[in-house]
Amino acid sequence: MSIEKILVANRGEIALRAIRTIKEMGKIAVAVYSKADKDALYLQYADASICIGEAKSADSYLSIPAIISAAEISGCDAIFPGYGFLSENQSFVEICGHHNIKFIGPSVDAMVLMSDKSKAKEVMKKAGVPVIEGSEGALENVAEAKVLAKKIGYPVIVKASAGGGGRGMRVVEREEDMEVSFLAAESESATAFGDGTLYLEKFIKDPRHIEVQVIGDAHGNAIHIGERDCSLQRRHQKLIEESPAVALDEKTRANLHAVAVKATKYLGYENAGTFEFLLDADKNFYFMEMNTRLQVEHCVSEMVSGIDIIELMIRVAEGEKLPEQSEIQFNGHSIECRITAEDPVKFIPSPGKVTKYIAPGGRNVRMDSHLYQGYIVPSTYDSMIGKLIVWGEDRTKAIAKMKNSLSELQIEGIKTVTDFHLKMMDNVDFIENNFDTNYLSKY
Repeated sequence: MSIEKILVANRGEIALRAIRTIKEMGKIAVAVYSKADKDALYLQYADASICIGEAKSADSYLSIPAIISAAEISGCDAIFPGYGFLSENQSFVEICGHHNIKFIGPSVDAMVLMSDKSKAKEVMKKAGVPVIEGSEGALENVAEAKVLAKKIGYPVIVKASAGGGGRGMRVVEREEDMEVSFLAAESESATAFGDGTLYLEKFIKDPRHIEVQVIGDAHGNAIHIGERDCSLQRRHQKLIEESPAVALDEKTRANLHAVAVKATKYLGYENAGTFEFLLDADKNFYFMEMNTRLQVEHCVSEMVSGIDIIELMIRVAEGEKLPEQSEIQFNGHSIECRITAEDPVKFIPSPGKVTKYIAPGGRNVRMDSHLYQGYIVPSTYDSMIGKLIVWGEDRTKAIAKMKNSLSELQIEGIKTVTDFHLKMMDNVDFIENNFDTNYLSKY
């Protein structure tokens, strides 16, 4: 099928990012916005824009009737979801189909298989993917959790089956701590996701978080677009991502890519997705979860491969065949720093009016942001206001370029985490690649 007009069902930097690619492909881009985003920059670049409701996400970006109505009113034949909001909502995908609107993403069946993290592990086992030892599906109660934890050995981690972003998750070091941790995770999961279901895994101490970007097509083909190291996190929220993952040796890297592609084909997966793995000190990797959508950090994969992943997603949705794996070449090193409107020490949100904004520039520097001078950062949504991405011939040069680019970035009127990132570029452990997912929690 040929897609002519695409509704971007998102906001902020990813909406602007998608609109640019859609227009470069010669297609029509339609934006949606809440009343809080009426002055958003991305609206100026879309071919058309439609207000879909009040500031609250539930009344706008999460409102399926509003999104579908906007698509029908504007005559769109496809919807690009971005990440967050409705990007992994199975009902939304089904409803798009009922209205003959192409969802630029995977099928409902694939989402169902991967959405429940405990069930996803079972599927991956069958696909021959290494998984962390843990519960066979969801836990019934605290007593079952204690029995299983004793069997596989402490420490363990209880996780929300429907979770993400570190919510509904607790590390348990001793049996006597299980009940409190279990109930806390259950309550947090129910509040955040409307589902208190938990599962349990062996806790891998000080791992690296490595993920593989994959994409499949309707013809049974699947390729990878390299891997990313997302180990620098705070409270399970990624802050800095890079590609390639220098923690891997070539043998482990090849095995990781092969496993991810094999799993993509096993699922019959179409469109973009990401397999996330934990890497232990002995270079063993274990499946953690699959995100059935575009990732925030897709940009570093684009920088080292030269591929526009959103363009590829659209082409796959149109029924095109993917290129051969041998056609995908990787060069150099890319680093991304997430720029959020937060205090750089306490990481407390800092919404407000941007009184000055100067983006960095230069060769191989990319600033994905919807900011402009005078823009008011709302308190209603996620605090991410941009992503600074650089490319260098090697990691050392990429770090130097990122440091310089961060020093050029000027955002005033609100607090941002730019100073935090600047300090990390001078951090000896970061420079020497001596960190893990728990590194920042120690400071």
